[in-house]
Amino acid sequence: MKHKKRIVTATEARKNLYALIRQANKPGERVTITLAGEEPVVLMPQEEMEGWMETLEVMSDPQLVKDIEAAKKEKDFIPLEEVQRELGLDQD
Repeated sequence: MKHKKRIVTATEARKNLYALIRQANKPGERVTITLAGEEPVVLMPQEEMEGWMETLEVMSDPQLVKDIEAAKKEKDFIPLEEVQRELGLDQD
C-alpha cells in the first residue's frame, strides 16, 4: 500500500483538526504536523501505530529475528485445516 503524506502547520491543524483526523484514518494516509522549533509529529490510526510498535519490538530481538529467518527457510508446514482440527476449531 502506498502511503500519502500531507504536511500541515500546527496552526492549520488546529483550524482543521476534525478533517485531518478523518483524513489520517483513511488507509495509507498520514498527516505530519509541524511547529516551529519542534520535531514534526505524525497523525495516524492507532491500529497502524500499534502495528509499527509490534514490528519494532520483534525486530529489536536478535534471537527472534534469527528464528523468523530460519522458519522462512523451512519447507515443512502444517496445513491450516490440520491446525484447526487439532485445536478443536473445525468449521464443520
